[in-house]
Amino acid sequence: MTIAAQPAAAAGLVSNIENIPFETDDGIGQTANLGLLVLRTDQTIEDEFRFALPEGVALYEARLHSPVEITPDNLRKMEADIPGTVGLLPDVRFDVIGFGCTSGALVIGESQIAKRVREVMPEVKVTDPVTAALAAFMAMGAKKIALLTPYIATINHTLREAFMTRGLEIPVMGSFNEPDDNLVARITTEAIERAILDVGSSDECEAVFVSCTSLRVARIAERVEAKLGKPVTSSNHAMAWHMLRLGGYGSPIEGLGKLYRTSL
Repeated sequence: MTIAAQPAAAAGLVSNIENIPFETDDGIGQTANLGLLVLRTDQTIEDEFRFALPEGVALYEARLHSPVEITPDNLRKMEADIPGTVGLLPDVRFDVIGFGCTSGALVIGESQIAKRVREVMPEVKVTDPVTAALAAFMAMGAKKIALLTPYIATINHTLREAFMTRGLEIPVMGSFNEPDDNLVARITTEAIERAILDVGSSDECEAVFVSCTSLRVARIAERVEAKLGKPVTSSNHAMAWHMLRLGGYGSPIEGLGKLYRTSL
């Protein structure tokens, strides 16, 4: 079909071609569309997800209001904002929605988070770092876990008890004890690697979980695993894997550690 150039409507406009024909496809998410609720304070999770996700998987984020200081009371306040934040995501068909806060998932409750998300998207699959970590360790056959966090003691022991209630053993723990999320995002990968090797070296653990979406682990997971000789995952690392698998992407991905070569 020949498209006629329209008369110039303004000075200097040589032509104005309208109604150009076009085709459509499934957009960026040819394989899956993933939605991520990101804490306002988080400076890490989006970078780690984009590092981990393969081509054909679309990631869309919406920012969830959150306090800088991580305390149980502050974490509980986020629940009310979950439906509104889900509503800020673009109008595509989402396969999975992830809630990007480990300690918040524990304090609010994984099932309650899923319920609030489904107030807006009733049929969508939902995960969070706690749910994802449990799925990851089950898939890899690891039960005795070393836990590394940046949290204060109250949250650390709540997290340990929660994982133990859900069937894991946590015989080894370590923490940076830093409540300011802005500072946690600045902890170097070198410091995180040293801490992983320290807590993970115990014969009492089979794998390491680094809790907190602000800690940078995705780019070092493979290297640290090789040094440690045990699987290593984190809040972001595990949740990106879990969202991929829930979204239907089952192929192994090299360079990201044992978990990404493991099926759900």
